[in-house]
Amino acid sequence: MSITRRAMCALIPALLPAAQQLRAFAPDKSLPSRAFSFDKAPMHLANNNAQIRLMMRGKLATGEGIEVHETTLPAGGAPTATTHHHPHSEMWLIREGTIELTVNDKHFRLEPGSVGFVRSNEEHGIRNVGPTAALYFVVAVGPGAELQE
Repeated sequence: MSITRRAMCALIPALLPAAQQLRAFAPDKSLPSRAFSFDKAPMHLANNNAQIRLMMRGKLATGEGIEVHETTLPAGGAPTATTHHHPHSEMWLIREGTIELTVNDKHFRLEPGSVGFVRSNEEHGIRNVGPTAALYFVVAVGPGAELQE
């Protein structure tokens, strides 16, 4: 017995629920629901004397990568030497100090309580334009966010 392509295509919708049930039995490798303690988060020094405390990193249950860290950036410092872009989106939540966010050659001043956002693949960079250290959280979501250092 041979089956036509048309008949094969007609079977696909019937197979989808079975595929979804199989996925339900696959081990869940997403981040678990839990608290991430600031005191237990590992910290390292970056090349620019920035202190970076990794709060969490992994994959969401919906498949997106996520990474959250806190940075203490010295006055006049920048976490990268030049503007850059990447597939994931980033958000900065400013706790202390004054940050200048540059997105596609436009400059935005971020002070305590401000939030900056850059969507996927837009050219961006930040620097501390204030007289004191700046503290901010970075939330990165999307492809590769769980892999960044």
